[in-house]
Amino acid sequence: MPHAPDNLQPGPWAEKIKALKCCLLIPTYNNSGTLEKVINAVSEYTHDIIVVNDGSTDQTGSILSTFDYLRIVSYHPNKGKGYALRRGLAEAIAAGFDYAITIDSDGQHFAEDIPWFIEKINVQPGSLIIGARNMAQDSVPGKSSMGNKISTFWFKFETGISLPDTQSGYRLYPLEPLKKMHFFTPKYEFEIEVIVRLAWKGVPVTSVPVKVFYAPAATRVSHFRPFWDFTRVSLLNVILVIIALFYIKPRNLVRELKKKNLRERLHAELFNQQESSYRKAFSVGFGVFMGIVPVWGYQMLLAIALSIPMKLNKALVIIAANISFPPFIPAIIYLSYHMGGIVLQQPSGDISFSSAIDLGWIRHNMFQYVVGSVILAIISGICFGLITYIFLKAFRKQAV
Repeated sequence: MPHAPDNLQPGPWAEKIKALKCCLLIPTYNNSGTLEKVINAVSEYTHDIIVVNDGSTDQTGSILSTFDYLRIVSYHPNKGKGYALRRGLAEAIAAGFDYAITIDSDGQHFAEDIPWFIEKINVQPGSLIIGARNMAQDSVPGKSSMGNKISTFWFKFETGISLPDTQSGYRLYPLEPLKKMHFFTPKYEFEIEVIVRLAWKGVPVTSVPVKVFYAPAATRVSHFRPFWDFTRVSLLNVILVIIALFYIKPRNLVRELKKKNLRERLHAELFNQQESSYRKAFSVGFGVFMGIVPVWGYQMLLAIALSIPMKLNKALVIIAANISFPPFIPAIIYLSYHMGGIVLQQPSGDISFSSAIDLGWIRHNMFQYVVGSVILAIISGICFGLITYIFLKAFRKQAV
């Protein structure tokens, strides 16, 4: 039976790790061939170690019983790495730790890289730190390299943050922001869900370089099932992209705009020399269009969501979309209704231009209003866009 070396004591980094209230978290499932070696290596840095035995059916239980200082979370049956990490992080929080470094039990990570995380968190406290592997080395499986590129692309799209590696399981988690979060994914996709949602909460996400070892294919133990795990990851990214487009990005832009008043921001965006007059004018025209088109309650969300793939100036779009703010709404409804009457060749009826024109009135004249509103939105968008373009061209000539 394997056993822990006698009198194995943590080295000089132990005090720094303890001062940070940091623990090591090792999720494991049927990795008895490498688990003991991983624990021994980590033990040279700290004895604050949590091991989550995710329903192992090999000698894992016997190995863990030889270590008297481990915190062990064990259950049956196997539920997946994501669930194991969630249980381990919950255990770390309950034990009073502020940080947890997660390391895989298959031997691909090196305990000697732990100091990189400690040094980085001392410089950037409260951050989520990911151990970035060198994915260009020959031993990295092709599917891992390609999967990481895809994951990195979607992570940047969802959060705006560039990272060299988003799939590494070697990480340092800040535990405070996790305390009130509830996660939904139980498998490998959890490692994507958690970093995206922490980034959305405003937690800084950064990385440190780490070494990685991939055993030869003939001896490598992997519980990753390509079809099912890629499918779950893909579905998760679809959900995250939708949330990012229709909630996170609009929310962040509104927060950013609130930091400056609209007049200052409008001036800064209009006269930004790094962007063409055409793009600015199109952004203003599109914003006005979205502000008038009859999608009440969703104008801002749709305007920002559509401006992203169109690569428009999102700040100008949202400022221009404010054409539909309350004092202008009666005028927009009035003009839309009459425009619809002209196009449909229907009498507009007796309508007074006042604040009495409301949504209740619209319900009784819906079709005429909708047709007129769309036409008014198109005409107004074109007019405002042209005016903006002419103004910017004239300004640039004066500046020269």
